[in-house]
Amino acid sequence: MLTHKKLLVVTFLLISSLSAGEITLTGTVVSDGQKMIGSRYMGYVKKVFVKLGDKVKREDNLYEMESAEFDIMKSQADLMLEQSKIVVEFWRKRLQNINNRKNRIKKNNKIPMMDIDDLEAQAENVSAMLDSAQVMVEQASIKAKQLATVFNYLKMKAPSDGVVVQKNIKVGDMIMPGMLTIMLVDTENLEIDVSLSESIIGKVREGERLPVEIPSINYKTIGTIHAVIPDANPMTHKIKMRVSFDKADKNIFPGMYAKVIIKE
Repeated sequence: MLTHKKLLVVTFLLISSLSAGEITLTGTVVSDGQKMIGSRYMGYVKKVFVKLGDKVKREDNLYEMESAEFDIMKSQADLMLEQSKIVVEFWRKRLQNINNRKNRIKKNNKIPMMDIDDLEAQAENVSAMLDSAQVMVEQASIKAKQLATVFNYLKMKAPSDGVVVQKNIKVGDMIMPGMLTIMLVDTENLEIDVSLSESIIGKVREGERLPVEIPSINYKTIGTIHAVIPDANPMTHKIKMRVSFDKADKNIFPGMYAKVIIKE
């Protein structure tokens, strides 16, 4: 009986000595790429192309807003640009004709100088009108580009690959500027967010490799300390640590419980 008790004590001490050099910390899987899609303009939702859980690629359509008012504004800007170009072409040809007449008159010495002076004055006036028309084209071009940019914002596209984890809109909803409409997360580039106490901050450093475990799927791998960041709240006396790891082909998603092991 005494021998059995001694064996239990020795086993306990061995286990304690093996685990004494390790500190196990818990953390949460987070995405290194989170995109919050918001609207820059007010309007009604015309179409929604995604639902929760959908995987999207960069430049995939997410949703579209009503564009009747912007269609009119864009058409007006495009029309103004075309009309300005026509005016520029008109004055350019007029100036060219006057210059051709001046050249013909200068070759004919019998033509009075008064006619040449008159053509010079006409050329100056037409040149001034041409400069004004070219300024109008530049302004109309800027306006058309601005409205084209606005029009693109009415058809919101995914800024990167990801999964739709939040969708706050449906067809017919009114969207206000700055309102969060859709949230995307990158499920490929994942990290583990861990809180450290002051007592063990000296035991970690950026670039250090350490064991990582996702208990729910019994997945173990080796991660790398990506960053050590001071907590936003100094009263907690905690330090944030980010650990990057390879998820391989496992179904690992943001929000899952994780463990990291620090060697003492």
